[in-house]
Amino acid sequence: MYHKKVTIETIIINKPLKSLGQFYELTYVWLRVITVSIVMKKVGEGIRHYRKERGLSQEELAHLARINESYIGKLERAEKVCSIEMLSKLTDALEVSLSEFFRYIEPTSREGNQEITTLELIVNRLRGCSVSEQKKVLKMIDVLLEGI
Repeated sequence: MYHKKVTIETIIINKPLKSLGQFYELTYVWLRVITVSIVMKKVGEGIRHYRKERGLSQEELAHLARINESYIGKLERAEKVCSIEMLSKLTDALEVSLSEFFRYIEPTSREGNQEITTLELIVNRLRGCSVSEQKKVLKMIDVLLEGI
């Protein structure tokens, strides 16, 4: 499915919101920016954590992963987005599995005495919604995932 590139500026600055479709486009752009920012911040924190735990400099990690030295710093500061292949190179160089890395960066919350993952929190919130509301959320998730 083809989606024209929509930016926040083209929606807000060039014309006011006139339809529900424009609202959904704006919401999609904001959610994507926020989601990518949050994920990349966590990825950067994870890279920094494991790099420092292993006593490596950014340059040493870049050499081990065979990537550009400045890229490591940009990832750690969440200034760059990396592919899963690049993250795999980095975790290999850090001698940590991808699953262990994601367990470290996966946001969790406490509810009572139990740790709950973000996915579980989403499911719990959806349980309180009507079927039609759940379907609307599912459509928005589908739109978000198409752009990834």
